[in-house]
Amino acid sequence: MTPGLFRENAPIRRINREAVVLGGAGYAVLMQVAHPAVSRGVYEHSDFAVRPVNRLRGTLTFVYGQVFGTREEAERVARIVRAMHTKVNGPGYDALDPDLQLWVAATLYDSGTRLYELTLGPLAPEEKDAAYQQASIFATSLGCPRDTWPSSRAEFDAYWERMIASMEVDDSARAITRSLFNPANPLLRPFVRLQGFLAAGLLPPRIREQLGLAWSAKRQRTFDRLFAVLRTVYPRFPMTVRTLPMRAYLWDMRRQARRNRLYRRPRRTARTRRHHQRN
Repeated sequence: MTPGLFRENAPIRRINREAVVLGGAGYAVLMQVAHPAVSRGVYEHSDFAVRPVNRLRGTLTFVYGQVFGTREEAERVARIVRAMHTKVNGPGYDALDPDLQLWVAATLYDSGTRLYELTLGPLAPEEKDAAYQQASIFATSLGCPRDTWPSSRAEFDAYWERMIASMEVDDSARAITRSLFNPANPLLRPFVRLQGFLAAGLLPPRIREQLGLAWSAKRQRTFDRLFAVLRTVYPRFPMTVRTLPMRAYLWDMRRQARRNRLYRRPRRTARTRRHHQRN
């Protein structure tokens, strides 16, 4: 098997191998759809409302494929995703727009880094710089020109704050949020409830308010206590446990690739629209 894009102990691998970063999945989705053009594309084309597990698998196949896959696997996943995105366009949005690709990639970088540091402690500045530069793969593999990714963490932070300050959430984002946290499958509801709580705690207050998510001083205390416990308990887990989701998704990606079934899914149906409308 050929080497991947990053060395074994690269900071981006150390961050994304951790199971705890999956706690930021709902947060990353909500930050993405806070952008009105992204929310319209997701609302019109995504089937996550009725197939949330499959959509999570698609996102994690992309992330783990780029970070841990071989060069050939990373390119194959990226090529398929880019091809799928050629069909995601409409009035006011286009998935091939570099500005939208940059925003989606930025949320993947931010959510992973935040969950890692909240649970395992701050990265050293030089490690964080390296992780940031390596995270540009999330943008370039979507088709975003390399020079679109801010050249330094300071520039990224300025970009991030500017985007948050200017973002105006629309009704499609609110509909997506309601659908995301009201899954049709009752077995998913406990997991989704936890994701909703974590997402609300991680979101910038103005985005959280625009999305209509409740928060309070009591919830903030619960959020802080949860991460205090995680900081004590999680690092004691064996690495085989902490990396289990990453290894499972890589196994699944390779199994699906052998069957030529990577990212195969039905087109968005009327059932998806009805689910959005009910919620």
